[in-house]
Formats: sequence, C-alpha cells, structure tokens
Amino acid sequence: MTTLVAGGAGYIGSHTVYALLDRGEQVVVLDNLSTGIRAQVGEKAAFVKGDVADRPLLEKTIREHGIDAVIHFAGSIVVPESVADPLGYYENNVSKSRTLIETCIGAGVKRLIFSSTATVYAEDASQPLAEEARKAPISPYARSKLMTEWMLEDAGRAHDLRYTVLRYFNVAGADPGGRTGQSTPAATHLIKRAAQVALGRTPHLDIFGTDYPTPDGTGVRDYIHVSDLAAAHLLALDSLRAGAPSTVYNCGYGRGLSVRQVVAGVEKVIGRSLPVKEGPRRPGDPPTLISDPSRIKAALGWTPVHDDLDGIIASAIAWEQRFNS
Repeated sequence: MTTLVAGGAGYIGSHTVYALLDRGEQVVVLDNLSTGIRAQVGEKAAFVKGDVADRPLLEKTIREHGIDAVIHFAGSIVVPESVADPLGYYENNVSKSRTLIETCIGAGVKRLIFSSTATVYAEDASQPLAEEARKAPISPYARSKLMTEWMLEDAGRAHDLRYTVLRYFNVAGADPGGRTGQSTPAATHLIKRAAQVALGRTPHLDIFGTDYPTPDGTGVRDYIHVSDLAAAHLLALDSLRAGAPSTVYNCGYGRGLSVRQVVAGVEKVIGRSLPVKEGPRRPGDPPTLISDPSRIKAALGWTPVHDDLDGIIASAIAWEQRFNS
C-alpha cells in the first residue's frame, strides 16, 4: 500500500510524510513547490513535482505507484490573502480539489484524508467547538475549505470513496528531530513569527487586534503541535484502511490561549521581553477558536504527546535557528 501526499513539501505535509516513513510506509509526494520546499521531503519518499490540477500527471502517479490512499494538504492558507484574492483561493482550493477528488474516483482510489480548518465554524458557535457546531465561515479561505468538505460529502454518497476531514486548529512547533519545520519566510503563524522576533530576524511582533471580546482583548486560539497533528493523520489513514466510514474530526487540544499568553510563553522560554506592536484586527479573523477533541480521542485513540506550550515554542525556535543558520 502506498500513500500519495499532495502538498507533502509543505509544513504539515512534510511532518506527516516523515511520520509515515518512520513506520515503514511507502510514500509518494506530489507538490508544485509554490510554497513547499523540496529539501524538507523525507529522502525515502518518492517525489513528483506537479500540481493536483494536472489530471494526466495524477493518473500516471496513481497508476505507476499503486496508490491506495491520498492525503490532501495542497492549497493556499493565508486568511487575509484570501480576502484580497478570493477568486484565486476558490481556484486553488476548490477547483483543484475537485479535480483531485474526481481523479481519485476515476482511478479507483477509495480513501482520502482532507486538511480543513476550524475557521469553518460560526463566530457565535458555543466554545469549545464540537464537529456539529454551526458552520458560517467568514473568509474566502474558510469558505473554500467548507466547499471542499461538501464536495467530499456529496462524492462519497455517489461513489465508492471514503474520506476523513481533519479540521485543524492553530498548528505550531516543529519536528523534535529537527528534520522539518515551518519554513515559509512570510508565514503568518503567531509562534513562527514570535520565533523570528526572538532570534532578532524581525524587529517586532505584530499583535492584530486588542479589542476582541476575550479576557485580554486579543484573539484566543487552540495551539496544537504539528507532530501530534501528523499522528492524527496516520490514525485516520489506519481507520479508513480498516473500513471506517467517512467522518470529520477536530484536531486541537481543547485549550484556548490568547495572543498575549503566547507572547508571555515565548518570553518565558527566551528569558527576556519580546518587542510587540499592537495594530487593528486582520480581516477574516474570528475572536476565539477552541476545539472539542473528544470525538477523535474516542474514535481513533488519539493521545497528544506534545501538549505543552513551552515545548511547542522551544521546538519552533530551535527549528528557526537551524533553518536560517
């Protein structure tokens, strides 16, 4: 059995590739390298440079490598960018996902895992968020993810395709072994940006919004270590291979931390103050996102092992030092 990882040269994708390789899986990575980095793909994985919208290439790759499952990470992920370029996001995240799904069905691939987002939930939904909570995405990015969820749901009913949707909360940290990490220089992830500031590579950390209806006025998020998220993908893959029906899982720790709390955590790890600059809210950012991860824990036995803010921050800083050294 061989797994195709679309977008496997990116942040979460590369961690999942290493997790698959570490347990002896056969892996093929498909990535157009628009944001991914070839050097971060595990050496034991086969690599195909290309786009998920390239149907002939997809068909050839599935056929030649005997692909039995696809993990779909490929897409654009920056919320403010999606507000400025909604049609680009619908093209990259929805139209291309449609091609991938259709090609999988036509080629006989019956298992697919899709990277979705916690931002599909309504701002006024009760926290922590269960998978059944009301959906009302407020950015084109989040809408594009929910549209793809709908496509999978409809395609799963009409065809022999089973899928797992994983709704990510805020992913952070880096591989404990130092093999890969968040490598996009202009990444908007809070802990990534804080690590850059801590190392003096960025003059200050921007705090976007201090007037949210939260305890300290800054946005509250559920931060999950990327290695724990990679482990969730492997459990989802095993479940699909064992015949589990299509489903959706939240991926988070069930713990909310504000931007100011994360800044304090970074300051604790580095032992000094972090220069910050407060500014207005970014378009498309909800005030609070906290997961209810009880479903994935009960169904898949997912047990986080990196649920420690200090450790998440330390791994991000260690990777930033190594990546830019």
